[in-house]
Amino acid sequence: MIVTQAIFGINVAVFLGMLFAGVSILDNPAGRDLVNWGANFGPYTVSGEWWRLLTCVFVHGSFVHIAINMWCLWDLGSLAESLYGHWTFGALYLICGVIASLASVGWNLSVLSVGASGAIFGLAGALIASYYLGEFSLPRSAFAGTLRSIVIFVGYSLVAGPLLGGMFSARVDNAAHVGGLVSGLILGALIAKVAPQRNDVLPRIGVFLFGALLAFGGIAWLDHARGYDSRIARAQEFLARGDTEHAISQLQSALRRNPGAIDDRVQLARIHARKGDYTNAEAELKRVLAVDPKNESALSSVGVIYLKQQRLPEAQHAFEQVLSFNPNSMAARSGLAGALSAQGKDREALQELTALTKLNPGAEGAHYNMGLMQARLKMYDEAILSFREEQDVSGDDAVIENALAEAYAAKGMKQDAEAARKKAEELQKQQ
Repeated sequence: MIVTQAIFGINVAVFLGMLFAGVSILDNPAGRDLVNWGANFGPYTVSGEWWRLLTCVFVHGSFVHIAINMWCLWDLGSLAESLYGHWTFGALYLICGVIASLASVGWNLSVLSVGASGAIFGLAGALIASYYLGEFSLPRSAFAGTLRSIVIFVGYSLVAGPLLGGMFSARVDNAAHVGGLVSGLILGALIAKVAPQRNDVLPRIGVFLFGALLAFGGIAWLDHARGYDSRIARAQEFLARGDTEHAISQLQSALRRNPGAIDDRVQLARIHARKGDYTNAEAELKRVLAVDPKNESALSSVGVIYLKQQRLPEAQHAFEQVLSFNPNSMAARSGLAGALSAQGKDREALQELTALTKLNPGAEGAHYNMGLMQARLKMYDEAILSFREEQDVSGDDAVIENALAEAYAAKGMKQDAEAARKKAEELQKQQ
């Protein structure tokens, strides 16, 4: 029972590690804790963390969960190891565990799965197949009672387990159980027919290579069918945490699987731009525009990048392209106003801001920018009116009050200018 004892010990060690690390394992622990310890969770597993297919087999969610699984492992493991031998038993256990995990995540991508039960069902399947196909040298009558117990255990777990699972854990993962059982039946049948003797080393290696091929085939299918969506979901999670490096990595990996996903490529470009990596941002946006020259989001984004790089004529052209087919684009109006203003074309910029405020009178910052433009053009009455309209939209703000003070002073309204400066100072103190 050397291998059985080793597997048993690893499971217990991981459980104790979780306990000493403060994980609430006397009851169902938080999903985040289980994920941190290697649980099988679709969006993580299928987005590249395939090692979770194996690590989850050694993680358990509660004391009752590990107690039941270790009791079954001790009984079935000792029997299977004595019949198959050490290395055959170990390979059987691990491959069935991985295939069980694949079945779980393939059946439901959003389910979080832990526990040794899938691998244990694999042992049960192998023992059942080997018995009926004549693997064992001992008389069948000597093994019949044990076989009946195994069949009852499998049937009860598959049928009654989901009904009673709430007594012990959050849920019973029958997809993993079925995956482990079927893989065990297949591998047990192959061992019985192809390599029944312990010294049939090469044929048994061939059996397990076939099992590994099944596992890799399942991984390849999952990666093809669910890999893109999983990586996009993972990228959004990294973005929410502010981890742009990993978000970029996941988006790039997703786009290798689906190069035509325009919206995701635009998002990748924006993340590059947020980091100040304008070269890669522009390259991604140009890939989008090569496919869809009128993509408003890509054109607006590339205009913003040009604006930040002070490539003002190019920025102006990009925003004008957007407005040529969508005159109501507020982002393009705002961007074009910025590009024109930076080139000293204040009157043209003012026209764009005026159009923007007509489209959306409640746009924050639009009236303020209009006021700045009007003040530069010495249109002080209009500037004062624009700053007050910005206050109606955005509320009291020290920056707006200071701009008002300058407009009042330029118009010779000294008392109003002084009052605005004092209010700006009070607002700054409050901040």
